[in-house]
Amino acid sequence: MNYRHAFHAGNHADVLKHVVLLAQLDALLRKDSPFFVLDTHAGRGRYLLQGEAAGRTREAVGGILALAGRKDAPPAVARYLHAVAANNPVDTLLAYPGSPLLAAQAMREQDRLAACELQPEEAAELKALFAHDNRVAVHARDGYDAVRALLPPRVDGVRYARGLVLVDPPYEAQDEEYPKVAAAVREVLQRWPQGGVAIWYPVKQRRSLQPFFRKLAGLDARSVLLAELMVRPDDSPLRLNGSGMALVNPPWKLDEAIAPALAYLQKHLGEAGASTRLEWLRRDDG
Repeated sequence: MNYRHAFHAGNHADVLKHVVLLAQLDALLRKDSPFFVLDTHAGRGRYLLQGEAAGRTREAVGGILALAGRKDAPPAVARYLHAVAANNPVDTLLAYPGSPLLAAQAMREQDRLAACELQPEEAAELKALFAHDNRVAVHARDGYDAVRALLPPRVDGVRYARGLVLVDPPYEAQDEEYPKVAAAVREVLQRWPQGGVAIWYPVKQRRSLQPFFRKLAGLDARSVLLAELMVRPDDSPLRLNGSGMALVNPPWKLDEAIAPALAYLQKHLGEAGASTRLEWLRRDDG
């Protein structure tokens, strides 16, 4: 595996993913009972925006750096911007928090996070980041295998009825990855039906997504919601034109929370021909 997220940290795809992730975590925080988060492809947890990798691609310029400091953002985006700013000096953006760090900073003392990372160097950095946080367990292992090993979640004798599984693989070979993702989601639903699943996916070739969406719609789930941000027209397979989050059993009214966020991100991150999508593949109105 050659993928390193440091080259893409803070880009438009990260912005979408983390706005939606924090909205989901905030929904979990509305109840006092503890929750559990499994991050299957966690990365190193924190990325330097001025580092060699991020500085070379400068993808953050079309992502977090285009939004930082804005005061007109809708609640879900403002929440995200506040979380990113909390990892940096005042009025400066030096570092970008990855999904496990954003999750850990949102959690309470009773909540738990299992963060999985297969690449040795990334896993070592992740372990160092959370070395003194007893709420977080870092696993240097395959995230798909962790679904079978760690669910249903039980930590220190406590069973966690509520929570979220974040599936965010690198998609180096997209056609090979989607069946793995669908199988993992099916496993989550069988082992932990109360849990939700959030899947990030790239949009490069739309046709490759259709079989994946059909599989998600056919799962034994209460609901499946798609939230997409296209920063340019879907007309080239050679670049990341946009990305989406497929949300299986999302929290109640999450679509209403992220709808204004999508419109805002399209306006401030999109080029000519940018668009958004918020669509239910399956919905339980009961």
